[in-house]
Amino acid sequence: MLTKKQYELLLFINERLKETGVSPSFDEMKEALNLRSKSGIHRLITALEERGFIKRLAHRDRALEVVKLPDTMSASLASPSRASAPPVAANDDRSMSISVMGRIAAGTPIEALQEEVNQISVPMEMLRSGEHYALEVHGDSMIEAGILDGDTAIIQNGATADNGEIVVALVEGHEATLKRLRRKGEMIALEAANQAYETRIFRADQVRVQGRLVGLIRKY
Repeated sequence: MLTKKQYELLLFINERLKETGVSPSFDEMKEALNLRSKSGIHRLITALEERGFIKRLAHRDRALEVVKLPDTMSASLASPSRASAPPVAANDDRSMSISVMGRIAAGTPIEALQEEVNQISVPMEMLRSGEHYALEVHGDSMIEAGILDGDTAIIQNGATADNGEIVVALVEGHEATLKRLRRKGEMIALEAANQAYETRIFRADQVRVQGRLVGLIRKY
């Protein structure tokens, strides 16, 4: 199974090779996938290589070879109207694999994690437009919002959120927390959903939204 970004990159590389015979540059890949840095492209290429979808050719710059395509991708290439279809889990045509990026604190903020830990299959109806990722919830500060310790939070990636939405907030550049966001003039309040926890107030420049909650997965 591939994540959406892995799928998009594989499709882009394959199409460029078919058109020109030369694999795209890292800058071209970064622009095509709307990523901020080349490091994200490096991680995606490594993941595709580890899964056997591409191969780097030795002693040649920008030399990538597409070894195989997922079944869903092969079908989309045969039908132009489906060329932008997202990847789905092999055993369920109504789900998609997304990256689990570590743990998020529903309590005292913990260090933000940026590397993929594993992947999880998520029902398509839970997802919205754009890129998504998942985080394992740690703590009990959001229990009155139905978010429990051990849940997996499904997050729509983005830097904006409406007042009152539950978001992944990066505090002062290094601590991540899952809270309800309230804007109060030039300040931002991160509200818990548990009376045992106080609302924390920050300057707007101290908080950066990294996504908003769109669903939960719970194991019993």
